[in-house]
Amino acid sequence: MSAPWLDVLDDTIRACAAHHRPDLAERLRDKRARQLDPKLRVLVVGEPKQGKSQLVNAMVNAPVCAVGDDVTGTVPTFVQHAETPSAALVRGASPANTPTERFSPHHVPTERIPVPIDQLASQVSTGQGDLVRAEVGIPRALLDSGLVLIDTPGVGDLRPAHTASTFTALLQADAVLMVSDATAELTDSELELLKQVMTSCPNVVVVLTKIDIAAQWRRVVEGNRARLARAGVTAKLIPVSSALRLRAARTGDKALNAESGFPELMACVQQDILAAADLLARRSVAVTAASAIRQLVVPVREELSARASHRAEDTMAALNEAQRRIDELRRRSARWQTVLADEMADLVSDIEHDLRDRTRRILREVERTFETADPELGWDEFERWLEDNLTEAATTNFAWLLDRSEWVAEKVAKSFPVARDDLLPGSVFPDDVLDRPAPLDKPLIEKFGLAQKAFTGLKGSYGGVLMFGLATSLAGMPLINAISLGAGALFGGKSILDESDQRLRRRQAAAKAAAARHVDDFFLKFGKDCRDAARHVQRSLRNHFTTLAEELQETLLESARSARRAVQEDATERERRTREAQRELDRLVTLYQRVQALAGGQAPPLGISA
Repeated sequence: MSAPWLDVLDDTIRACAAHHRPDLAERLRDKRARQLDPKLRVLVVGEPKQGKSQLVNAMVNAPVCAVGDDVTGTVPTFVQHAETPSAALVRGASPANTPTERFSPHHVPTERIPVPIDQLASQVSTGQGDLVRAEVGIPRALLDSGLVLIDTPGVGDLRPAHTASTFTALLQADAVLMVSDATAELTDSELELLKQVMTSCPNVVVVLTKIDIAAQWRRVVEGNRARLARAGVTAKLIPVSSALRLRAARTGDKALNAESGFPELMACVQQDILAAADLLARRSVAVTAASAIRQLVVPVREELSARASHRAEDTMAALNEAQRRIDELRRRSARWQTVLADEMADLVSDIEHDLRDRTRRILREVERTFETADPELGWDEFERWLEDNLTEAATTNFAWLLDRSEWVAEKVAKSFPVARDDLLPGSVFPDDVLDRPAPLDKPLIEKFGLAQKAFTGLKGSYGGVLMFGLATSLAGMPLINAISLGAGALFGGKSILDESDQRLRRRQAAAKAAAARHVDDFFLKFGKDCRDAARHVQRSLRNHFTTLAEELQETLLESARSARRAVQEDATERERRTREAQRELDRLVTLYQRVQALAGGQAPPLGISA
């Protein structure tokens, strides 16, 4: 006997095929194949440096995922059961792989390359572009029942490639552990990420890590629960400490293990995930099937509206309206592409000008500083000041880029003649823009020691002694006398002062030149990074709105085809088709009600009744 969710999914696939939506049917077939897989995939997601990898290590009590500030995973790591420890890298067999193809077992073949388990972390951090995922197999009771823990790259506005691989892996997830640390409450970006995750996988548990280093973690927990409640998110929140868990595992300290919070997390995994596989499947299927049915209902409902009147002029008016909406969409499609291109060109120009202006102000301040200051005495302080100002300029400039990009996305979205929740894209920003610049090269500082001062003084005093000695010799005095010696001392002192001043000017000029080169190098590198980021944003927005326009056009075309059929048919045929369309709509409503039952009544209503 098949599971209820499987029957609902099969019926939804047949409905998509009957309504000529092979794209939706293919998506649901992929979902069906993944749900029939006996493995339960639990995705561990979150922003960078939140403790995701350490959480996985603590759950399986093994260093299977690399941790540390200098370690950056680029692809997901799958941790599953194996009789003997093993590790492998999975690469795409074709260089033309796309992110969607990489994680779909039905599209592109892959090549599995075994590697020593202690070398897996470095291989993942330096993986090439064709790397799909890493796999680790270890003998653990937690994993023996088919549980697969998937450690994903950090998600964030500045990490588009990692974000893409994480959201692609999300298509396979049966449940998700959303990770945030206890040093602060959930940020707006983390809350938005949580909502995006729940639109694809409603089975989410929020895990608050690092409670061992956060003194006020209980206050943070309560604040996070309040934020989740205000946002309407019903996910369970569990505070844990991976460090305490690992230490307790090494020492066998049960009290320390209880303090780590992991008993509650492991019980949640056992009871809410492993023991509730059917419930997880029902929720995931309900989310996917509900989205497909809502798209099927639109043209059927519009067809019924077009056929509601028995007069030919009414159906003709409906056809004309459908055609007008198609023409309007096409006209606006050309407009939004122009708006996007123009605004992004202006944005790149403004960002580059702003960065140039900020670096020039820094250089002018450097000029004023070294008009009087000696680089030999305060170079370290000046170097820190310059790095701080360049970092502030880069941060402010990039923040402006982010704000303007969001403004451009909103302006382009206004070109679409519909109001939808998904008009605005999610994260479209690239990562690794604010890299630290190369260190400032210290200029050559000329030393003016005692020996050099003595030599310079002797050279200067020679002329004074000789000049005044010759002058006084005319008066009968010897060449070396008190007057000539005094003049030599004065000339020698002036020579030392002049040489010191000249060396100071050379040191100041060298410092200005070194600072100018450093600022210029910074401008060239960060300017290119900003231009690359803007191009990435433009491509992401273009792809998002192109896909959105194609979906809208397909829906409108189906509505126009329905209206055209209504015009061409005679009254009897129209009446027959109206009855059939009503029956189709009733079937879709009934099917949606079954989906609502799977979701426990949490799926949004269609706005019509059976």
